[in-house]
Amino acid sequence: MTNPATTTSNAAKTPAHSDATVVERETGALSSAHGVTTISDVVVQKVAGLATREIAGVYALGGNASRAFNALRERIPGATASSSQGVAVEVGERQAAIDLQILVEYGVSIADLARSVRRNVINAVQTMTGLEVVEVNLTVSDVHLPGDDEGDDTATVTGRVL
Repeated sequence: MTNPATTTSNAAKTPAHSDATVVERETGALSSAHGVTTISDVVVQKVAGLATREIAGVYALGGNASRAFNALRERIPGATASSSQGVAVEVGERQAAIDLQILVEYGVSIADLARSVRRNVINAVQTMTGLEVVEVNLTVSDVHLPGDDEGDDTATVTGRVL
């Protein structure tokens, strides 16, 4: 089997060490002879965050502090929730690595959820940006219990406030 990134068309056969072959290897979805497309970290963060929220069983993104900050921001007139909360990315010229911090619904299989999140995030980011996603790391920061009050940030154990 031949690698499509290193083969040339029959009309333009060139030796393996010519400039045409090198240019062909270097061009991809984000670069061509006509220019280069650069994808901002913020774009990848938003796409990954939205793709994560699409998966049933993901209650929220981010840790307790970032969720509390986001709740305060939502109360400010004209402010909107951050779609990249709980998402950190490293974006290179052709590849991206994504770290997600999530809160899951109680009763959901975390292993199955992680597979679904990874699959959806990789598909969305690769489809929308053309970047190769090399890894999606998940940190499950908490489990949302039925009846948890969203506005109460205090922890309770057996009915006592800590």
